[in-house]
Amino acid sequence: MSSQPPASAPETPGNDNQAVRHHSSHSHGAQGQSLDDALQKAGFYPRLVADVVDDALDGRDCVAHLVHLETHFDRAEVRRHITVLVLTSDMLVITHVDDQQLDDAGEQIVAQISTESVPVAQIRSVVLSYMYSQPQNYKPSDPVRELTLSIAWSGGQRLDMGPASCGDPQCEADHGYTGTIAQEDIVLRISAEADGLQAVQDAKLFARALRAVNTGSSAPVPHVQSLPPRPRAGVFGTRLSRGHQQR
Repeated sequence: MSSQPPASAPETPGNDNQAVRHHSSHSHGAQGQSLDDALQKAGFYPRLVADVVDDALDGRDCVAHLVHLETHFDRAEVRRHITVLVLTSDMLVITHVDDQQLDDAGEQIVAQISTESVPVAQIRSVVLSYMYSQPQNYKPSDPVRELTLSIAWSGGQRLDMGPASCGDPQCEADHGYTGTIAQEDIVLRISAEADGLQAVQDAKLFARALRAVNTGSSAPVPHVQSLPPRPRAGVFGTRLSRGHQQR
C-alpha cells in the first residue's frame, strides 16, 4: 500500500465536502460524529469509501458505525488501510479498503475493496477486551487505555501454539505443544493514545448497539434524514465489480 496524504487533507479540493452532504443520512446521534464525518476525518479516500459503504447497505438505515484507520510503517513507506463497520437493524456490513502502488513513482494506484454483509442473527459473540493503566489506582473516571473488539459469526477460529513446558527450568524433555483457540472473524484494536479517547468511546457504543440488536433488546434509534436515492455512477454503476458477499 502506498503512502497517503495527511488525514486532514482532502483528496480533491471542493469535492469531498459535497460528497459528504450526499451521505448525510448515515449518522448516529449517540456516537461522537456521523459516519460521513468519521470517514472524512480518517481521510482515506473518504468519497470512495462512502460510496462503497452506501452501495453495500442496499438502502438500509445505519443504527451504529465504527470507522477504524490503521497505519503501519514499513521502512520508508507508510501503509494505511481502513475498516468500516455499519450496523443496521438486521445486518452487520463490513467494508475494508486497502490500496496498492503499481509503480515506483506512485502514479499508478489501485484500491482493493471488500464488503461483507452478516445477518446479526448469525453473530455468535461480541468480545470487548479492556486495558487500563495503573489498575491499583483505578477510579471510575479513569479512561480505557486500549480496547479490542472481537466479533465472531462464521465459526472461524484462530489457533495460537507454542512449546509446552513442565515448569522445571532444568528440564530438557520434549513436552509437545500447547495453545489456545479463539473464535473470531474480525478483530479491531482501538488505542486511546493512537486513536483518541472518543474513538475508544465510539467502539464501546458500537459494541453496545451490536449486542442490543443481536439479542433483540432495545437498540439505539437511528438518526436519519429522508433524502432521495442517489444515482449510481462511475465504477460502482454496476454491481459486477463489488466484492459484496452475503452469508
